[in-house]
Amino acid sequence: MKQAKTLRYKITNHSRLFDTTVEIYNQALRFLIDVIDREFPNFDGISTKSMVTLVEKFIHRTSQNPQPKYPEFNHAFYKFPSYFRRSAIAMAFGKVKSYRSLLQNWHQEKELAHQEGKTFKKNPPSLTLDHHEFPVFYKGNMFERTGDCTARIKVFYQNDWVWMDIQFKGQDLYKRDVWDWKECNPKLVRVGKKYFLSISYEKEIKLNKTKTKDRIVCSVDLGLTNSAVCSIIDANGTVLARKFIDQAKEKDRLYRLTNKLKKAQRKSGRIGAPNFWRRIRGLQTHIVRDTSHNIVEFAKQHDADVIVFEYLQKMKVPKGFYGARRLRFKLHYWRKTAIQNKVTEMAHYNGIRISRINARNTSALAFDGSGFVSRNQKKDLATFTTGKVYHADLSASYNIGARYFIRELTKPFSEMERLSLQAKVPELAKRTWQTLALLISLHSAYETKALSHS
Repeated sequence: MKQAKTLRYKITNHSRLFDTTVEIYNQALRFLIDVIDREFPNFDGISTKSMVTLVEKFIHRTSQNPQPKYPEFNHAFYKFPSYFRRSAIAMAFGKVKSYRSLLQNWHQEKELAHQEGKTFKKNPPSLTLDHHEFPVFYKGNMFERTGDCTARIKVFYQNDWVWMDIQFKGQDLYKRDVWDWKECNPKLVRVGKKYFLSISYEKEIKLNKTKTKDRIVCSVDLGLTNSAVCSIIDANGTVLARKFIDQAKEKDRLYRLTNKLKKAQRKSGRIGAPNFWRRIRGLQTHIVRDTSHNIVEFAKQHDADVIVFEYLQKMKVPKGFYGARRLRFKLHYWRKTAIQNKVTEMAHYNGIRISRINARNTSALAFDGSGFVSRNQKKDLATFTTGKVYHADLSASYNIGARYFIRELTKPFSEMERLSLQAKVPELAKRTWQTLALLISLHSAYETKALSHS
């Protein structure tokens, strides 16, 4: 599968010099969106390459096309670079196509509502002409490297399109693990008052194809107190390693900031408070990234083939739950989906697969198969029916890895083979009751069956 990474190189010798280039590019984009919207029926059923050629015939005057349908483009954008023009055409076509698709869906919803006799009050989508996009500088025509931290790009300067020398901060490609990746065309982007070259790197990465019985998984239980609890488990049910990941300092700052924001809003109403939200989002982003990096590093350290998560849907606070207000507050700032998405991206860079299992009862059941546990709400501890006290999230991480292996081991079985295994291990029939102890029992039954066949 093809993977991509994007690195930003800060331009150090110029700051606001590129404002005019970006402004002209967006003006051209506005003109092209209007033209493509008018001529949209002519693009039905043709490829993007053919569409770009057709739009150029509408707007660009050449010796072979002396009278274009929209000659205003050449007057308004004199000497506009050809690769900028084609890039803007492709971007404008995507925006118009998206608008047309939304408009078609709106008409279908309106027709369906009228057929059912319902009142339809939804406003139709509108085509936005003004955008704040940034141009791509194609290599050779718009961008030329002159060194590791220097390059030449074509920009609009003093009423003409000229080549400009730029300097930018370098990146350690070995540290960022893209030293052998393909470098794509850079994009000029602005962040605040500074400009950057945003360069993407691509590589074809093959995910591992280890057999199920030889796999090692990193099972992850995402939580509210601890950001993540990880366990390394093999197909036999042996726990090889464990890791607790938490950012206590950052979470304490996050909760104090949100409490300050609540107090300010109680006094002054629903205020915007941009500084509060900027700091809150920064802390959340740090927690997501730090948790993701620790999970992937732990998996790489132990040569894990798969990282297993729970499938976490939108979670609701149970009715009558003690401390529901505090739990609802924690759930609101829990970035479980962001962590899973970041780990998926980073794991695929290293050829590690991602899997998800049913989350039902992973924390409620003891990993040793003794049944449901009783939780201590003040600490992340669980008391088993045998009297044993264990960390609840760690027990859950064992069950997560066990459920993955149980599913993968029983997947290739026929119905007869599955029924014969269920006769020896009855708990297999209930997927939401599967624990680490069940995996160990299944492995013993699986080995006994293999020996009898041999």
